Amino acid sequence: MTAPRHAVALLPAGDRFEDFFDKIDVTLETFRRDQTGGWLFNYVEALGRARCDTVLIFMSARVPSVLRFVHEPTGCPVSVLPSPVLHRKFRAARWRFAPRSRLLRSVEAYLATSPRALSRELKELGCGVILCQEYESARFDVCVLLGRLTGLPAFATYQGAQRGHSPLEIPLRRLAMRLCGGLIIGSAVERERVWGRYRLPARKVASIPNPLDVRRWKPQDRHEARRALGFPPDRRIVIWHGRVQIERKGLDLLLAAWRQVCAARSDRQPLLLLVGSGRDAEELRHRVADLPAGTVHWVDEYVQDRDRVWLYLSAADVATLPSRHEGFPVAVLEAMACALPVVAADISGVRDLLQASPDREAGAIVRSGDAGALADALGRLIDDENLSRELGSSARSVAENFSLEDVGTQLADVLLRNG
Repeated sequence: MTAPRHAVALLPAGDRFEDFFDKIDVTLETFRRDQTGGWLFNYVEALGRARCDTVLIFMSARVPSVLRFVHEPTGCPVSVLPSPVLHRKFRAARWRFAPRSRLLRSVEAYLATSPRALSRELKELGCGVILCQEYESARFDVCVLLGRLTGLPAFATYQGAQRGHSPLEIPLRRLAMRLCGGLIIGSAVERERVWGRYRLPARKVASIPNPLDVRRWKPQDRHEARRALGFPPDRRIVIWHGRVQIERKGLDLLLAAWRQVCAARSDRQPLLLLVGSGRDAEELRHRVADLPAGTVHWVDEYVQDRDRVWLYLSAADVATLPSRHEGFPVAVLEAMACALPVVAADISGVRDLLQASPDREAGAIVRSGDAGALADALGRLIDDENLSRELGSSARSVAENFSLEDVGTQLADVLLRNG
């Protein structure tokens, strides 16, 4: 007899769908047809391997009634609920009269999720578990309360949020932490922060990383990838890929480091490959223009096609993550799966990836915010091809521990324990 499948309602962060996706020029139609990758769909696929069907639930001010569709690349059902009228009016008023008020921003965030509408949708879809993207969010507090009223356990993951908008959320968050089904935290640093701040019992915090389809994300032939992309075959290439947010992603540090890297190698200049776009694209364009000509190639778009991202990674020799803040960076995991050594800032999640295996070093970890240290580490791997290949091979071996099958089983064990 076939075991029954379970339905998990996954609520991404953000008050509205458009709050995040407008910044990367992704519409609901584009999302339905093309959006793939990232932690979100990796979760969907991992849970699917463990016989858990996932339903994505968003809120939006652009739909007059509940909109349901199927995400074409994964077959995952998606529901988009209309943003509550009170939330729309409150946001408009806040933007007009007090756009910088953190207190009002918290109130607005709590109004973004209608417990009644969400409860109806959960029942309609037959969901047995609620999973929020972030626990440091008003939506998590609302979902925990709703879960207590409906008998559905509410969980949350950690993807980077570490505080709410104002002190108003503190008592509500502490209550939600005590009442929730549990937290899923891949970063050891973040687990320590949560234990210290909320004094949760160990059983409530599950150490589970973000997953990746390592069967698909594997090294391609580097020369073939470069030929397909038109890159020179004999030039050392360092890749960064992600959303263009100058401060958060540390792109100012990367460009400062890259200037040093190029100055020290005027006779054999490497190439910095940037793949991604976002809200700070115009500022990045000005900064890139100040670097030596021909030392940066920027693919200025949010690349929907993960096969293209895979091809860019396969063409590179080294990957880098200079971010000032991350949750559990999937970009690093993607690079490691493609056998790239990674030079990354010492932030949340990085050590859990690059030092996941005690006997395998997968790259270099440098002090966060230090452009000089970043330049030195990049320079070493650019100059030493043997070391680069050795670390890349180790990175691939480590990445295999984060497969959809392994992580999906761990997620299902936690979510269904009380579900």
